Amino acid sequence: MSDSSPARPAATAVIDVWCELQCPDCRSALDDLRALRARHGDRLELRLRHFPLEKHKHAFAAAQAAEEALEQGQGWAYVEAVLERVEELDRRGEAFLVEVARELGLDAEEFDTALIDGRHILIVDADQAEGKAIGVTGTPTYVVGGERLDGGKSQEGLRERIEEILDRLLPAGQRD
Repeated sequence: MSDSSPARPAATAVIDVWCELQCPDCRSALDDLRALRARHGDRLELRLRHFPLEKHKHAFAAAQAAEEALEQGQGWAYVEAVLERVEELDRRGEAFLVEVARELGLDAEEFDTALIDGRHILIVDADQAEGKAIGVTGTPTYVVGGERLDGGKSQEGLRERIEEILDRLLPAGQRD
């Protein structure tokens, strides 16, 4: 899932964020992602890549729901809302996913239908397969400038490392 749109200027740096919406470590990474977006604005494209882990039984449905939110125009808002309440997703499952859609003003009935008909399964499967192919084993994992950074082991120092890579990728006149 990408937060870019045709109306936005082309990003000059892309971060693929391999994430799982039932993962507490991904919730911890939200502050870093927000700070990166605040600093770099339209020069940075964050692309959510799905990597549902088998140990979290609602992760696959949550990934599909995130794709439906993207289709309805609120991908990252939905992702952040779900990650902020990981424990509730763990307890309530798909009913919670539909409730978050409703809270954000999205078409909750369409969410429910999307979870039943599986229209986004191929996107989630493709992301997961690509993640495995490049060595993703846990979440969050970032790919910035061709470099894979594993945030599942520790978030410490990770934003600084991402900033170092972005400083190399973004032309000097485009950095803050």
